[in-house]
Amino acid sequence: MSTEQREEFLAGQHVGVIAIARQEGPPLAVPVWYEYAPGGEVLVQTDPGSLKYRLVDAAGEFSLAVQQEQPPYKYVSVSGPVVSAEESTPEELERMASRYLDDPTEFLASIEGRPNVTLRMRPQRWYSTDYSL
Repeated sequence: MSTEQREEFLAGQHVGVIAIARQEGPPLAVPVWYEYAPGGEVLVQTDPGSLKYRLVDAAGEFSLAVQQEQPPYKYVSVSGPVVSAEESTPEELERMASRYLDDPTEFLASIEGRPNVTLRMRPQRWYSTDYSL
């Protein structure tokens, strides 16, 4: 994929799989909601008490892979350093939930008052394949 194609694909609505190195055992790889705009940072939200957050905090970086599951298959994998990890604003939480849910009201109510952090990763390494090309 060209730079433009892979950035456009990553900006699409996919469930990503975040992968984070850990000292003991294989990397943690779990599905996540994410946000990305071409040329920007990858945003992922998580509870600051979660294993995901603790591993990202220790590693200082993560990878994210997204795919198209129907033929022609495509994927983009991106990795880079975490440039900030700050408390998520209500606007950030609503924007992320609205990206994945038609009506995020119930979800947002379920996380109201719970701690949440927005991780921002600066993409540095890209891998991609588009089997339609």
